[in-house]
Amino acid sequence: MATSFVLVHGAFGGSYGFRGVRPLLWGAGHEVHTPSLTGIGDRAHHRTPEIDLDLHVRDLVATIEIEDLHDIVLLGFSYGGMVITGALDHIGERVSHLVYLDAFVPADGESAVGILGSAGEAMQAAATDGYVPPIGRDLGSEEANAWSDARRVGQPLKTLTSPVSLSKPLEEWPFTRTFIKATADEAESDTSPFWTAHHRAMASDAWEAHEIATNHMVPALAPEELANILLSFT
Repeated sequence: MATSFVLVHGAFGGSYGFRGVRPLLWGAGHEVHTPSLTGIGDRAHHRTPEIDLDLHVRDLVATIEIEDLHDIVLLGFSYGGMVITGALDHIGERVSHLVYLDAFVPADGESAVGILGSAGEAMQAAATDGYVPPIGRDLGSEEANAWSDARRVGQPLKTLTSPVSLSKPLEEWPFTRTFIKATADEAESDTSPFWTAHHRAMASDAWEAHEIATNHMVPALAPEELANILLSFT
């Protein structure tokens, strides 16, 4: 039976980040949706400093409701973890498996900058005219980095300072849940929010935990490994 995958991209980028993963899931006979979040990626032309986390949650909820999707494998990459968490009170009954890919795993009332602590404060301080400058990422070659950098734009600061709303802890929802950690990001501290979330998953019977030996940009650098993990949920 075909599964509906919904993959939510991270900050500064767009749904194009999953272009290596989509054909692998399609080729296995599944339905794949990669909604674009307002103000970034291919919707950067709608960018305003008033865009917040709630609008990105509504972007995701609208895709799921309009496409009439059920029994979803819902994945959030990086900042996308904030978005998928915020969507649960709206579409949680449609989710069969929730996946955080090297992502924020917030509790009710937490924001991305709050979870990041001092690093989040630095991001706020670096913001200009309501946007946080894009963070450069290593995609393995100068050509790939240039291609990506040309598409990355400033993230509306309010998306990172807005608190998420979640009516009950993740472990109390009826779906299953997984955290996938990128383990080869040399610049990342072992106390980062993503490592903390991974350790939480590893220590809990309510979570599955997986690791992929690449840097944070898993969808671009390890699409086959990511797709294989996702296909194991079908």
